[in-house]
This record gives sequence, C-alpha cells and structure tokens, in this order.
Amino acid sequence: MKNASKWLNKIQWDEHGLVPVIAQQVDTNDVLMFAWMNRDALEKTVESGEAVYWSRSRKKLWHKGEESGHVQIVREIRLDCDSDVVLLKVEQVEDIACHTGRHSCFFQKLNTEEAEWQAVDAVLKEPDDMYK
Repeated sequence: MKNASKWLNKIQWDEHGLVPVIAQQVDTNDVLMFAWMNRDALEKTVESGEAVYWSRSRKKLWHKGEESGHVQIVREIRLDCDSDVVLLKVEQVEDIACHTGRHSCFFQKLNTEEAEWQAVDAVLKEPDDMYK
C-alpha cells in the first residue's frame, strides 16, 4: 500500500503498541467481536483482505479463522474521531465470529431482575466441531 507508514502513524497506538478493534458485519451492522491489533496485524489485514489480530494471550499474530475456517473478509476499515479505535466492516464466513460457535461474541445479556448474565443467542456450530 502506498504511504503505509503515513496512515499507520495516524493511529494512536497504546503503550503496548496496540489499538482496539471492533469487527462489525458489513450488511447488518451487527457487532461481532472486539480484539486488538498491532501495526503488523493491521498491515497484514490490509495486504490479505482478511482480518488478522494480535493475540495478547498467545503473544502472536492471529489470522481470524485460521483454525475454525470462519475468516473475516474485510470490506472496509475505519478509524474513530480520536484515532484510537479501528472499526472493521467484515463479511463473516459461515456467520460465526465467536469461538463459542455463535454469530457474535456479545451473546450474553444482563437480566437485571435476576442480576445475572444469560446467553440469548444460539450456538450455530459446536466448538468441538470447529476445532478438530
């Protein structure tokens, strides 16, 4: 990409060299997941056209869907007004973004009467069937 360092330098990276990223389904605007990227992950995302994140737990790049096959095809990349949050508009392959086999990672809703979190979205594919 032309002038890669210029557009990357506009981003307000945190003290660990990371930026928060929200993945949103391009056609429905459903929020699918939240993750982190470093410069390398964002560059690889732009180069490949598929979402690549930084795994803080594994301390390495994570190509979304590398094990499950549920990749995210990036259709658009946006930066918020403070230049410190990235929004990916994606096409989610097989409609499963969460490692639990659900459409979105945000499947738990607070039941204020019971003061507990409840799963409100169905499992589309069992995790054991995704990660063999």
